[in-house]
This record gives sequence, C-alpha cells and structure tokens, in this order.
Amino acid sequence: MADSGEEIEKTNEMERYEKETGKQAIWRNQITEGFKNWQMGKNPKERINILVSKEKKERWKKFADDNDISTLSKLIKESVEFYTNSKMKFKKLEDFSEISHSLKEELSSIKGFSQILIEEYKNELSWDILLKLKEIFDKSINMEKLLTQILDEQEEKKTKYDILIIDDDNSTVYLISEYFKKKGYSFRSTGLGNEAIQLLEKNTPKLILLDILLPDSDGYEICRSIKSDNKFENIPIYYITAVPESEVKKNLKNTGAEGYFLKPFDMTQFNVLLKYL
Repeated sequence: MADSGEEIEKTNEMERYEKETGKQAIWRNQITEGFKNWQMGKNPKERINILVSKEKKERWKKFADDNDISTLSKLIKESVEFYTNSKMKFKKLEDFSEISHSLKEELSSIKGFSQILIEEYKNELSWDILLKLKEIFDKSINMEKLLTQILDEQEEKKTKYDILIIDDDNSTVYLISEYFKKKGYSFRSTGLGNEAIQLLEKNTPKLILLDILLPDSDGYEICRSIKSDNKFENIPIYYITAVPESEVKKNLKNTGAEGYFLKPFDMTQFNVLLKYL
C-alpha cells in the first residue's frame, strides 16, 4: 500500500543516526522503529548518555575533529572498544612480574642464540654480521638488566606495609589485622622471629607488634636485636602477649620496647598506636 501525506523531511538528528548506525531513519516515507528506539535510548546497541562538563566535551570534540573522527559518539565508542580490548588482552597476565618473566625468557633465547652464532661461526661469518650479532647480544643483556631492575622495584613496592605483626597465633593476627585494616593501614605478619628480621631488611614498617613466646626464638631477644640495629632502632615495638604483666614490665626497659598489650585484648587500647601511623 502506498504511503499518503506529505513527504517526511530528514532532520539533522536523523542524519546523525544514519551516520552512527549505518541504518535508515526513514523508509518508504515512514520513520523507522530503529530511529525511534535510538531517540529513546532503547537501541539494541544501547545509546549511552555521558554526563561530563562542557569543557571536557569540547576537548573531546576537538580531538575527534583533529583526528578525523566523524562524531563525538564514535570517539567514545572507539575509546571504550580500545580500553576493553586492552583489558581483555592482559587479563590472563596476573601482574607485571608475569609479563617480565615472559619477556626475560624470550631475551634469554635471543641472547643464547646470538652468543652461539658468535662463538661457533665467527670464522665463517662476515665482519658486518658479527658486529650486528654482537649488538643484538649486548642489547639483550641490557634489556634483561632493565627488566630485572623494574621487577625488583615492583617487588619492593609490593612489600611495603605499615605494621609488622610477629605472632604465631592466627586468631591474634586476624583480630589485630582486622582492626588496622578498617582504619586503612596495611600489615605483614609472621610467626617466626628469624623471618621477621629478614622481612625488616626488605621493608621498614612504622610499627612492630611482637609476641614474646615464639616457636623459634624469644621475643625479648628479637626486640633487643631490632633495637640494637641503627636502621631499625627508631621503630616503635609493642609486646602482644599472655605472659604475666609483672614479667613484661621487668623486661620492658632492658629490651627497649615502647610498651605492651596483654591478651585477651581490649581493642580500644590499640588507639594509642595510631600516633605512629
């Protein structure tokens, strides 16, 4: 059946719809359902309105114009697509250390092969090729060193924390760590005194909470050892213990500890430690 009435004129919005979707806004002198849905934000491709400042929108539009991107909507769609693809690409790589490990493996192969070629075929290859192989070998070594340095820096950042808890009782560690986590502080825990000393070599916390009875060592000796080291002597140390208070008080001064908390804890007592964090 032929359409009747005046012919529908195409508006700027219809032209924009057609440019963005590649579909018709008018078909046989009728406004298409696709265009109507697009206007209402019900397009199957989902029209999304983004609320941003006028200045930001103008900056986006200028970027789109300068880079020959037809509309602001297309810029946003392409940006989201690029971001999504980038995220998906690296989703399987847990962190930078995995990327670094993969790159170092490839570099080891390049370094190894170039070294073999230089050593075993130096009498058969031309001088120019030998120089190029030597350049590849040297660059692979430099890149390997750089990756190792970056990886070490990343590892160092991961090891930073505010509080070191030295206690082999898991319930005590959980209780204290939850208290400080809720206040926004990070922690590291160990149940061994000797391991605590090793951890201090990698990172200097702002506070140490130390049990006195440990499986491998005496908390008093651990405290003396820490306080006798110039690098760590200013770290506040508080005992967390079930040892009788009279004994703890007797050893407080000669071990250099700043204070103590007796188990079971009154968690409000830990508020005094916030001044160190």
